[in-house]
Amino acid sequence: MIFDTHVHLNARQFQEDRDEVIQRAFRKGVKYMTVVGFDRETIPLALKIAEQYETIYAAVGWHPVDAIDMTDQDLNWLKELSNHPKVVALGEMGLDYHWDKSPADVQKEVFRKQIRLAKEVDMPIIIHNREATEDIVQILQEEDAKTVGGIMHCYNDSADYVQACLDMNFYISLGGPVTFKNAPLPKEVAKIVPKDRLLIETDAPYLAPHPNRGKRNEPAYVTLVAEQIAALREISYEELCQITKENAFRVFRLSNS
Repeated sequence: MIFDTHVHLNARQFQEDRDEVIQRAFRKGVKYMTVVGFDRETIPLALKIAEQYETIYAAVGWHPVDAIDMTDQDLNWLKELSNHPKVVALGEMGLDYHWDKSPADVQKEVFRKQIRLAKEVDMPIIIHNREATEDIVQILQEEDAKTVGGIMHCYNDSADYVQACLDMNFYISLGGPVTFKNAPLPKEVAKIVPKDRLLIETDAPYLAPHPNRGKRNEPAYVTLVAEQIAALREISYEELCQITKENAFRVFRLSNS
């Protein structure tokens, strides 16, 4: 059984055939998923999907691109939702310097507020990072995020930062880019992450793995990510799936069954 730790089944791209996509994943052995909601539109649907399927969970947070839109009322809403029985993490949160909708100082403030909330409610966090690694590591260290730990979502940075993340009690999650021919960094990382800190994901509908690159991604394709990482680590596909599933249960604090 496989655990896709980061998927956006609540995205508009799945509006017409969401259940078909989920059933297709189940048939491929992708039994567990975490649907990530990151704003006022996507959070309610993430919860609805998680409530509908026994082995699908939800994460709730505020995306850095939309940090400028988050209010204190939204932060209180996230706090309330952290008590939902299917919510297993706060996020995705972090920094994104690629888009310019939210100024960097606003992103940092919203990021810090969510880390502090996670520490208050004692929940792991899911980190979104785009072109902001040094600032993210610094903020996580300054806010003592290691007390809750969490996931470096779709890690696509240098192996040089892996140890800093591990030291702060974070797991490294790899997605579609590990299968791209022109993406050496995730391949290098896939080989060095300790087996008890490795996770897999799709980030569907984004970042579809080879040979589906450029198409709509879906959770069934996490099998392609697993196959690639298993080959890179020179272990069996079955072992890779078992390791990453156990790790997902650990980071999300779920009872393994």
